[in-house]
Amino acid sequence: MNTQTTFLAGGVMAAALTPRRPAETKPDLGALSELVDFLAGAGIQAVVLMGTTGEFVHFDLEERRRLVEQAVRKSRVPVIASVAHATLDGALALARAAAGAGVAGLLIMPPYFFRYRQPEIKEYLLRFAAELKGAAPVYLYNIPFFTNELAAETAIELLATGLFAGIKDSSGRWDNFVRLRAARQRHGFRLLVGNDVLFTPARAAGADGVISGCASAIPELLVALDRAIVNSAPERREKLDARLHEFIAWVDGFPAPVGIREALSARGLDTGPHAVPLSAEERRRLANFRDWFKEWLPQVLRECSDG
Repeated sequence: MNTQTTFLAGGVMAAALTPRRPAETKPDLGALSELVDFLAGAGIQAVVLMGTTGEFVHFDLEERRRLVEQAVRKSRVPVIASVAHATLDGALALARAAAGAGVAGLLIMPPYFFRYRQPEIKEYLLRFAAELKGAAPVYLYNIPFFTNELAAETAIELLATGLFAGIKDSSGRWDNFVRLRAARQRHGFRLLVGNDVLFTPARAAGADGVISGCASAIPELLVALDRAIVNSAPERREKLDARLHEFIAWVDGFPAPVGIREALSARGLDTGPHAVPLSAEERRRLANFRDWFKEWLPQVLRECSDG
């Protein structure tokens, strides 16, 4: 697709869940195609694969490569691939394969699990970008909940080099957003929200868009909310933002991305089993969430279509 190579990351981009095969460690590529088609039909601008919501840590390099290649071939919207890996060589292997497949961009977080200082994180990311030699736009990915933090000052230094197209900041910290927004005035990169809690205020304050885990389950709400923000419809924006926070309050009570998987399943999409067996108490809580979601969703979809 030509849109893969010309897309500027912005608007609502769904951080897609990865459907899993029962009793296997492999992604379900058929179910993934159905999910990507569902998301595209809801009006998202791009789909982001193998990020945190996509549970990339569960899959090996070859599975991740095949998943991205198939998605690029079949998706009606641009595909951005997260190529996070605990090693530079692993991240580069994934990135080269994704770039060769024609993705619209690459998302790279700091190395995960082991702890590194900011100078090592900076060197890792600089080497990553230098080795790729512009094969695809590269977006930094800061998600300190699950890996080493990419400090705002380090991110700004990296973005100032011109080697990176932008950043997805999932820290949920408003001060991070403010600092990055000020740096964007000088360096001209794409500033993307990665934490749904901050989507509405950050988008209204000038963020280019969101890479949203919630959009994997309720893309219609995120698309309608984004439209209300861009069109300066404050009453509609407030109403839809309140709906988003109702959903977040539920899913944040479960390990990521258990709530997203359950919501998609309730919508009739095949997502496969949860990665970890859940306790009886957690299963009861999930049943309550599912009952709430089935009652909540029809009204929200009506509200989304009203505008």
